[in-house]
Amino acid sequence: MNADNISTVPSSEPTGPRTGTTGTASRNTRVTWRSPATAVVALSLIALMTGASGAAGLRSEAARSSTVINAIGAENEYANPLSQIGGKYVKVSSILNNPNTDPHTFESSPSVASEVSAAQLVVQNGVGYDTFMNKIEAASPNAKRKVIVVQTLLGLPDNTPNPHLWYKPSTMPTVARAMAADLAALDPSQATYFQSNLVAFDNSLKPVTAAIASFKAKYAGARAATTEPVADYLLEAMGIDNLTPFGFQADIMNGIDPSPQDISLENRFFTEHKVKVFAYNEQVIDSLTTSIRVTAGKSGIPVVGVYETMPTPGYDFQTWMLAEVHAIEKAVTSKVSTQHL
Repeated sequence: MNADNISTVPSSEPTGPRTGTTGTASRNTRVTWRSPATAVVALSLIALMTGASGAAGLRSEAARSSTVINAIGAENEYANPLSQIGGKYVKVSSILNNPNTDPHTFESSPSVASEVSAAQLVVQNGVGYDTFMNKIEAASPNAKRKVIVVQTLLGLPDNTPNPHLWYKPSTMPTVARAMAADLAALDPSQATYFQSNLVAFDNSLKPVTAAIASFKAKYAGARAATTEPVADYLLEAMGIDNLTPFGFQADIMNGIDPSPQDISLENRFFTEHKVKVFAYNEQVIDSLTTSIRVTAGKSGIPVVGVYETMPTPGYDFQTWMLAEVHAIEKAVTSKVSTQHL
């Protein structure tokens, strides 16, 4: 992935400057026409009044527009909620946003460094997933810059084995609260606005949590296999038993060849019909994972594609998570594959 992958996340509201009121001369202004010269002087005075009032309005407009906060989500799954909470007062960019590349292999560039150095608020995952952010931030120190590290926010140790924290249903509400708090600290005049957007964001997650709870109530104990621990937190929340050993998942995630024994075990989950669904990392594909997916398909095991960065366009964080839950449910209950969202 290169610098071209930096993108601006659309806000849920227009990002232009707030509308100001341009002053005009009062409709009750009365001019007595005594002579042409007097009329010219009077008209000139009105024009000056109008121009001065208009200029004041423009200056006020410019002052208001300058309060837009520059923010970055290292991954677009964090940038998107940030844009929803910040709305028209925040310009949000993301760095890892291409669902067709492996985030683990990302290398920074000067343009990325420039983008990060200008940010007033940064949200990053931590747990070794986006360490490039630490290097960029250290190279351009800013005492006023606020940085939300999700790992730290959740109180997780550095050796947390699964870095895909955004798939855990309790993660994003916690992160969203920190986003709203930091945005309010950067622009206290809009604290109420950010808080209102936070409430709306939390409410918009209710369909996701309801779908997870509904599945768990009906199908807890359903078994799955995976290539990587991308959606493991979600599978766990849904009450699904992931049979794939974590060592196998970690090997695939870290680009290490699993042992022949682990590969054979993985394939037997499908040929012996021990699982109901195969959660397949759609972003990291090689000959081994492709071979395993083919085995699953030939065995009649439905495949669900899971992603490390939010698929775009067409999704926000809430609809993406809901789509993954529904795809997993269709696989378990109706043997329907959803390899691509």
